[in-house]
Amino acid sequence: MHGLHLTADLYQCQGDARHMLDADAIAALCRAQTAQAGLTLVEDRWVKFPDYQGQPGGVTGTVLLAESHLAIHTWPETGCVTVDVYVCNFSADNSGKARALMEGVIAAYAPGRVVRQHLMRGDIGSGAQATAAADEGDWALEALTPHARFGWRATRRETVQTPHQELELLHTPQFGKVLRLDGRFMTSEGEEFFYHEALVHPAALAHPAPRKALILGGGDGGAAEELLKHPSMEQVVVAELDEAVVQAARTHLQQVHWGVFDDPRLQLRIGDGMAMVERTEERFDLALMDLTDPDTPASALYSDQALARMKRVLAPGGALVLHLGSPVFHGEQVARLVASLRERFAIVRCYGLYIPLYGAYWGLAVASDTLDAAALPPAQLRQRLAERRLPDLRYYNAEVHPALFALPNYYRDLVQPAPLAALPARAVRVA
Repeated sequence: MHGLHLTADLYQCQGDARHMLDADAIAALCRAQTAQAGLTLVEDRWVKFPDYQGQPGGVTGTVLLAESHLAIHTWPETGCVTVDVYVCNFSADNSGKARALMEGVIAAYAPGRVVRQHLMRGDIGSGAQATAAADEGDWALEALTPHARFGWRATRRETVQTPHQELELLHTPQFGKVLRLDGRFMTSEGEEFFYHEALVHPAALAHPAPRKALILGGGDGGAAEELLKHPSMEQVVVAELDEAVVQAARTHLQQVHWGVFDDPRLQLRIGDGMAMVERTEERFDLALMDLTDPDTPASALYSDQALARMKRVLAPGGALVLHLGSPVFHGEQVARLVASLRERFAIVRCYGLYIPLYGAYWGLAVASDTLDAAALPPAQLRQRLAERRLPDLRYYNAEVHPALFALPNYYRDLVQPAPLAALPARAVRVA
């Protein structure tokens, strides 16, 4: 009978020690979580293994459910646990209950790292049931607003709670490996070029010869890899708060960064990027804010004060680039950020594109006192593209550049400059 089979491998478990060593405590945990999930316990059986070579023995056991089973095996000597939950969907869809049971057990063990897998089991029933089983799956969803969600089917998940955030590596049929932070999709192997090429190249091509760049965030390496395609670039500083993001990218996301962490022109600085910006005397031709969304714990990095600090580290002729969120779903946020940029920079150019992983049309901006990325003459743009011979571009080209800055009316209305009477004395140009 078709159903959902979930497995989880738990590492560095920090939960109650009894749940590693005590069969009765584990049995009580599983009975309670089964009842809470709404599944039906029939019987359970638990075995405590004897100590071996001075190490405590683990526990193995199974809860027989009317819907199928829950099984647990503990390895106290390594702090590891394996869990699997299987439910059939004969009389009702029990998939949600299975996920609730699994997550309840995982939470009790408080693992430092989780590797999840799911399998849709085969069907012995009718063709209609088989079709329903094929349509089931483990969906990774992101809330775009309180009223809208977007997601991708995930065939496997690895989860790590870092000192700063929850890091997930999803394996997806659509885009391969996907990085997610605190429930927000960040980048993927299959479509990273949409975001990274659009973030980097409009400003980098508008600059006559960028030599030095700063990336605030950017621990996946994708933006750094695009910047270092420009032959004039001598140094790219990546200021990433969470070292675990860099390690995950190095290990799993080679098709995002393409080995950029081994480029001698890349300087990786782990720690508080804004603190680095405050104390540095360095100046950069380009500064990119490649961060989680403005409505996440990174919101302080989009404040008026933070944007002023980012302007301070720009070299003469330099530009700041950042993403704004979706004009469709985050209109007030986009308008607020653009207004803040306009107060600090003489030229603010908004642009946008559809980013598949984010499920929406996404807004970005280039801000500068002298560099106008939207006003680059087509002939000069083509000349620079020819001279720089940027390799392997999959989204950006000479025709795309001006199209990025062609704003739909609803987006233009969001970022419309104030009436002339309300403008300060100095001239201000905006998108």
